[in-house]
Amino acid sequence: MTANILPRPSGSAGGPRRPAEDRGHMIRRRALTLLIIVLLIGIPAGYLVISANQSRASGKDKEAKYSATGLTEGWPSKLQRRLYQVPIPHPAWHVAYYETNNWKTSRLYVQFETSAAGLDAYLASVGVNREQLKEGDITIGARDQRVSGWRFADSGAWWGLVHRQKNPAPTHDIVVDMTNPSYPWVYVVSRTVP
Repeated sequence: MTANILPRPSGSAGGPRRPAEDRGHMIRRRALTLLIIVLLIGIPAGYLVISANQSRASGKDKEAKYSATGLTEGWPSKLQRRLYQVPIPHPAWHVAYYETNNWKTSRLYVQFETSAAGLDAYLASVGVNREQLKEGDITIGARDQRVSGWRFADSGAWWGLVHRQKNPAPTHDIVVDMTNPSYPWVYVVSRTVP
C-alpha cells in the first residue's frame, strides 16, 4: 500500500522558515513607505496650494490695476466695436475700454488719443461731423464717469455731442478733449438697449 504524501503547509515546523524581521528593519521599511506616501501626495498638493495662491494674487493685482479706472488697456474686440458701432481710427494711442451689461442696458466705454485727421475720420464713421460738437458740452453723465473713472474738470477744452439712433442701433455720448487740437482725446459711451 502506498501512502499519500501531502505537502506540508508553508511555515510548518518541518519546512524552511523565513527569518523573523528585526525591529530596526521593520522601522526602516515603514519609514520608507511613509516617505513614498508623503512624496506622492504631499508634493502635488503643495504645488496646487502654491499655484492657487499665485493665481489669486495675480488676479488681485490685475483687479487693483484696472479698478482704479474701470478701463482695460487695449482695443475692444472687433465684435464689440461692430456691435456698439465704435470704430477706432488709425492712428490711435492710449486706447482703453470697458464693457458693462445688465438686463436693461449694455454699455461700451472707450477712450483714445488720435490726430486731428483721425478725429474727423472717427466722427464721419459714426455718422456725425466736427461742426456738431458743442463747446463745453460734457455729454457723458456722472454715473458713466464714475464707472469709467473719467473726470472732466470744469477747466478744459471739452467739446461734446450725443448721437442718437433708432433702436436697435446704439446711442453715443461723445466728449472730446481739444486741449491739444493736433492730438485730441476722445471719450465715448455707446449704449444699447436689448
